[in-house]
Order: sequence, then C-alpha cells, then structure tokens
Amino acid sequence: MGALTGKTALVTGGGRGIGRAISERLARDGARVAVHYGRDEAAAKETVAAIEAAGGTAFAIQAVLGVPGDTETLWAAFDAQADGLDILVNNAGVNDPRGPLSTITPEDFDRLFAINAKAPFFVTQQGLGRLRDGGRVINVSTGLTRGQAIPELTAYSMSKGAIDVFTTHLAKELGSRGITVNAVAPGATDTDMNADWLRDNEQAWTATAQRSPLGRVARAEDISDVVAFLASPDSRWVTGQWIDATGGALL
Repeated sequence: MGALTGKTALVTGGGRGIGRAISERLARDGARVAVHYGRDEAAAKETVAAIEAAGGTAFAIQAVLGVPGDTETLWAAFDAQADGLDILVNNAGVNDPRGPLSTITPEDFDRLFAINAKAPFFVTQQGLGRLRDGGRVINVSTGLTRGQAIPELTAYSMSKGAIDVFTTHLAKELGSRGITVNAVAPGATDTDMNADWLRDNEQAWTATAQRSPLGRVARAEDISDVVAFLASPDSRWVTGQWIDATGGALL
C-alpha cells in the first residue's frame, strides 16, 4: 500500500507540467486524484489515462479560473465524482504577460492576481468544508518571491508573494484541525510553459543550469517529489513553511 492509499487529492492545473507530475506522483502513492484543468481537456484526459495505465485512479474536472463563478464550478464538478478531500494542491497559475513595469496594463495585473492569488484563496475557502481533519494544503509558489529579482516578472512574483502570506496565515488557522499548510517554491523548471525561453534557448538553458550548485535544470518530477512529501504522513510536523525547491539557485 502507498502512503496515500485511501486519500483523495485535488490538483489544480493538474494536467500539464508540474501539475501533471504532481498528479501522477500522488496517484502512484495511492491517492485518487482529481485532475483539474481550465481549457486543455486533452492534456487532463491524457494525464488521467497515464495514471490509470500505471494502476492508479483519477478523474478530470474542468473550471476556468480567474473568472466569476470559477470556484463554484470547480467544486460542483469535484462533488459530482468524490465525497470529501484529503489533499488540496493549489498549483494552477500563469506567468504571462511578462515585461517591465511600464508595459503591464491594469488588465494584465488583474488577470495574474485573479488566477494566481484570488483563485487559490477561494478554492481553499470553499474547499475547507470538504477537507478532512488531518488533511494537507500545498500551495505552489516560486523562488522569485525570495532572493532573486527579475523585473520582467514583477507582477507575477507579486501574485505569488500573496500565496506565501496566505500559506503562513492559513497554517495557523487550520492547525487545530491537524491540517498542515505549506508552500513549495520551484525555480525555472523544464515544462511546456517555459519552453519558449528555456527549453528552446540553449543560452538560457545553460545559464539556468549554472545557477544551481547541482548543475542542471529542474525537471517537473523534482518538484512533485517535494509535494509528495508534504502530502504524506511523514510531513505531519511541518506547517506554515516555504520550501525552497530551486535546486539551490538562491544560495
């Protein structure tokens, strides 16, 4: 039996990139995984199929985040296929548009915060009645909120900074129920979202690898394994923490 056998998990943005790796890892550990997606139905179904082919259980749910009624739509889809929740992973997010301060419009700013900060807040708020005592909330942040500054990603980093604050305050609120709340902060990771500037750019790839003392670029599985620890019983005494998962790039 896996460490998460009998548990139910929800991973927002669970069909692609880091989210897919998290979905597959939690399923491998025994959880039944709700793979949320916004618009890429094919990717979510592919992730579910991969989990099932490996002997796990999963189902896909759809809700576009960052729009009115998003969290109600998400939880209605979840409730139609599950009864209760043990692990909530707030992974869904966007990091575009990118650009210096002068180029970001109010609409750009509002979209980043609606998806990256507002949606996780209300997904969690509305999920607390479903989340069992002793459960886990894991928020995906970024290494950009601590130590490293990239002007082209100021608005994105600000939206993730809100997630860091949310994590610490929520951990204190939910501790009496035995629920832990932590944030995982990846650095630049080899995913489709970063393909244009990282995977397809040899110079950026080399520079990114050199920032880590480990001398390589992160894979999605490097992040999902950290999430798996925080989702497991082994993490029972860790809460309110910001876990650096940048491969030492902030050293």
